[in-house]
Amino acid sequence: MFVEICYRFLEYLHIVKQASEHTIRNYAIDLNAFKEHLEREWLPDEPAEAKPEKISHKDPYSVRYTLFDRLLPIAKIDRKTIRGFLAWLTEVQQNKRTIARKLSSLRSFFRYALLQKLISQNPTEELDSPKLEKKLPTYLNYDQITHLFDQPDRSSYLGFRDRAIMELFYSSGLRVSELVALNREDFDRINLTMKLRGKGKKERIVPITKNAANWIQAYLTHPERKQDSNTHAAEVDPQSIFLNKHGSRLTTRSVDRKFDKYLTQSGLAGKVTPHTIRHTIATHWLENGMDLKTIQMLLGHSCLATTTIYTQVSTKLKKKVYDETHPRA
Repeated sequence: MFVEICYRFLEYLHIVKQASEHTIRNYAIDLNAFKEHLEREWLPDEPAEAKPEKISHKDPYSVRYTLFDRLLPIAKIDRKTIRGFLAWLTEVQQNKRTIARKLSSLRSFFRYALLQKLISQNPTEELDSPKLEKKLPTYLNYDQITHLFDQPDRSSYLGFRDRAIMELFYSSGLRVSELVALNREDFDRINLTMKLRGKGKKERIVPITKNAANWIQAYLTHPERKQDSNTHAAEVDPQSIFLNKHGSRLTTRSVDRKFDKYLTQSGLAGKVTPHTIRHTIATHWLENGMDLKTIQMLLGHSCLATTTIYTQVSTKLKKKVYDETHPRA
């Protein structure tokens, strides 16, 4: 039945595909939205307490869901059902990007169900995704980066950590998920490199600046790292590089919260996110003459087309190309 198969699919993502927790959580969110649509359409008179709880990306499928789940047979879901779900998303004014992501999640789910021979036909076949406007990534100029980096209170242990994080972001264009997964053994201070685990558990080694390496080393050896205080606990996870105030591994959510604070302080809130620094360094690399293939390798992009978008945001590069190629320049 639908809910049970959702849990089997999430387990497949975790064990077989080795997807990140962030990826699995997003799939769970999208499957929950579809489950709620099925309940509205097929079981409008069922009391809320009789329905299964939200699909969790952490908890295993519970037998207490089985009786209700029989009322949501996966074989009953057809193309019309999916179209109805997409139409409802449009009615509640979900943006096109969100709708496209939810449809993509359903495609993956039903491909899995077909592979497992749980259905005879994939109901998402021949359904078109909404046409998305190509949105250019936001990036900061050098003065804005400097202003943002001045926000953490470096006299405090946690502020020192946050500045080290910013330096590493700008040094090598990490994703937030890659940053929080870093272990001490990934950091090579002598050769100025960092080993990252990117999307799909793909590993890559990227160079880091000497400045970023010095900040990380100073944070790792900070005298307060192994001390309890009023603001933070002593280190309890000696393997992780970046720790939260409880002394354990920092999470992506914690990084997002911290950046929201600093962005508000800097006056940049609403314009940028932690991922913006990734866009920023890529644009700055390009402006300073780095070739696209190298940028692709450093950022861990599987497709060069993803990297080429930075040529559209770099006005400095456009001017340089114009000056070098125009016959009357």
